[in-house]
Amino acid sequence: MVRFFIFISFFVLSSCQDENNLTDKSKVFRYNQPNSITSLDPAFAKSQNNMWAINHLFNGLVKLDDSLNIKPCIAKSWNISDDGLVYSFTLRDDVYFHKSQCFISNDSTRRLIADDVVYSLQRLIDSDVNSPGSWLFSDKVEGIKSFIAANDSTFILKLNKPFIPTLGILTMQYCSVIPKEAVEYYKNDFRSFPVGTGPYKLKRWVENEVLFLERNSLYFDKYYFHENAPQFIKTTFIPDKQIAALELLNNKLDLVAGLESSFINEFLDKEGRLRKEKQDKIQYIRSPYLNTEYIGINLEMAKNHNGLKLKKFRQALNYAIDRKLMLQALRNSVGSPANSGITPRGLPSFDEQKIVGYTFDIAKAKSLILACGFDNPSKIQPLILHTNNEYLDLATYVAKQWEKLGLKVVIELMDTAVLRDGMRKASIPLFRASWIADYPEAESYFCIFYSKNPAPPNYTRFSNVEYDRLYEEAVKENDNFKRYDLYHKMERLIIDEAPVIFLFYDESSVFINKNINGYVNNGLNILNLDRIWKTKN
Repeated sequence: MVRFFIFISFFVLSSCQDENNLTDKSKVFRYNQPNSITSLDPAFAKSQNNMWAINHLFNGLVKLDDSLNIKPCIAKSWNISDDGLVYSFTLRDDVYFHKSQCFISNDSTRRLIADDVVYSLQRLIDSDVNSPGSWLFSDKVEGIKSFIAANDSTFILKLNKPFIPTLGILTMQYCSVIPKEAVEYYKNDFRSFPVGTGPYKLKRWVENEVLFLERNSLYFDKYYFHENAPQFIKTTFIPDKQIAALELLNNKLDLVAGLESSFINEFLDKEGRLRKEKQDKIQYIRSPYLNTEYIGINLEMAKNHNGLKLKKFRQALNYAIDRKLMLQALRNSVGSPANSGITPRGLPSFDEQKIVGYTFDIAKAKSLILACGFDNPSKIQPLILHTNNEYLDLATYVAKQWEKLGLKVVIELMDTAVLRDGMRKASIPLFRASWIADYPEAESYFCIFYSKNPAPPNYTRFSNVEYDRLYEEAVKENDNFKRYDLYHKMERLIIDEAPVIFLFYDESSVFINKNINGYVNNGLNILNLDRIWKTKN
C-alpha cells in the first residue's frame, strides 16, 4: 500500500493537470503502458508502447480493420501490376498534417502529397537514421529510386521481386507518413514533437510520466469518431502492473492490457473467465493474438551438444511438454496449446486439421531419446535454458517437464536486452522467445526460418534448401489456396526438423472500465479508438 500511494501521488502531481481542467471526464480515455515510450518517431515504432501512441498520431497509405483486412487510408485506391513488381497508389486530396511551427506559416499546416510518402519511406531505409524497421524493404527495393512520386496524388512503389505481403507491410507503423519540414525543423527532437495526420495530435509528453493527446479537428476521415468519442487520450506509465490494475478498479484508468501473475488469479478463474465479484466494475475482452511463444534452439551451437544436434532429441523435447496443463497452471487457460506448428490461430492459413504438430506424449518422448542412442539420459549434456525474469515461471515449468525424462536442466536468468543480444549474436544455445506478427500474413512467421535472413529474424540459424525453395515460391504466389498449400508444406517441415519447442498461441487480455463502449480488439493487439465512447459515471 505504501508503494501504491507513492505511485499515485507521483502521477497526480505530475500528470493530471490537463485532465483536472476538464469538467467532463468522459472526454478523456485513460490507459496505462508499463513500459515507457522511447520515441514518437514512426521510424522507431519497434515496441507496443511506441506503436500504440504512433498509431494515434500518424497514418500510412493503407490500414487494417478489426478483422485484419487491408483497407484504404491515405491512399484511396491502388493497383498492382500483373508481375507483382509495381504498386501504384492514388492518394486522397483532403489529408492535412497537424498544425506545427515547422511549416512556413507559423503554427500552420499543409496538404499531404506523394512526395511526403517518398520522403518517409526513403528515410526508413536511410542508414543514417538507423531505423529498426529498415529491414522491411532491405531486400525488396533498389534503394531510394524505388519510391516515386509520379505527381502530387500518385505514389509508386517498385519492387525488385514479387512479394505478396507488401500491402501488409505498408500497414505497419514504421510506414507512417511524415513531413520533411518537421524532421528538418525539430531535428533529433522530432521524436518528441511528432507531426502526423492521425486522428489525435500531441498535446503534452512528459517522458516516463504521461502522454496527453488531443483529437485532431482536421482529421480527414469524418466518420472515424463516434459522436461521443474521447476528446483526449491520456497514457500513464505505471511499471507495476498490479498497481495499474488497482487504478482500473478504482476508476482511475479505462484500460489495462495483458496478464500479470500478481493479479491474474484475482481477476480470472482457472477457466479464464472474469470473476463474478469483478463483473460489476470492469469488462474482460479476450481474443486471438498473432503471437507464438516458443523455445528456440540455436542450431549452430547445437552441433556441440550431444542431444540438441539430433532431430529426434528435439522432437522428444516437444513431446515432453503438457501444454494444456501449462496454460491452466500459469495463465488461467488464456491461450491455446501450440499443437499445429509456428503460425498461430487468427491467420487465414491456420488449419489444425492439415497441420498436426506435437501433443503431450511422455512415452513417445522417452522412445525418441532411446532411438537417439541414449539408454541413460544422464549421459546427455545439461540443457541450459536462457530466459528473463518475466518468463521465469514458464521456463521453470518447461524445465520440470524435461526433468521427467531424466534430463538435467539449468535455467539461466538474463536481462531482456542481454538475452536479445545473445540471441542475435548466437552466443546462447537455448532460449525462450516469442514471435508477434508484424502484419497479418503467415509469411511473417515463415521468414524467421528462411536461411538467407540474418538474426533477427532467424535466431535459430535454421537452414534447409527445400524450405527456402518453398518460401521463395510462396511469397510470389497470388493464389491464396496455392500459397496456403505451400505454407502447410513449410509448416510440416519445421515441425519435423524441430528447430524450436512450440509452447502456445497467445490470446490478448484486455480489462476495460464498465463505462467504455464500442471497444473491439484485433489480432495484432493494436489499440484503435475509432468507435470508442464513454458514458458519464
